[in-house]
Amino acid sequence: MKLIIQNMVCDRCIESVRTIFSGSGIPLQNVELGTVETTGQLTSRELDDVSRMLEDKGFALVLDRESRLIEQIKAVLLSYIDNLENSDKPRKLSVFMTEKLHYNYSYLSSVFSDNTGETVENYLIRLRIERVKELLSYRTLTLSEIAWQLKYSSVQYLSNQFKKITGKTVTEYLKQEKQDRKTLDRL
Repeated sequence: MKLIIQNMVCDRCIESVRTIFSGSGIPLQNVELGTVETTGQLTSRELDDVSRMLEDKGFALVLDRESRLIEQIKAVLLSYIDNLENSDKPRKLSVFMTEKLHYNYSYLSSVFSDNTGETVENYLIRLRIERVKELLSYRTLTLSEIAWQLKYSSVQYLSNQFKKITGKTVTEYLKQEKQDRKTLDRL
């Protein structure tokens, strides 16, 4: 049985969800960002118990079709950022999403914007900027290196996008005492 889990955004989330299911005695086939596959069907009592435990840890079990698809799109967009960082020639977003979700990109884009009020592209931009903020906070890479790593066409383009999304220049952001990063599940 495949279940969609909301707010899974990192490897620690995967481990936390795996622990919840294992602690409930539910055998797992696979756990990835946004999805859990069990080896068999779950009873409604098991679903209720797992749903409650997931909610206690900040996750949510997604059951309706469109909500499930939205969460799958968000998980694919997170993996797309990873693809950007780790591939010399990353695929276009539309190709990547179509391959992962097996739906036409225009359909996915339409469902996403109808349900969230935001385009897939704008959501991806916000995810990338949050990743930029994370990389800036480590202070191990220059802005040029970050732009290259995230496949921005130029440092200037990254800087302009950063200012548009955050309302601050990169320099202003770095000078703040407390840097306002958002967790990816809150985007």
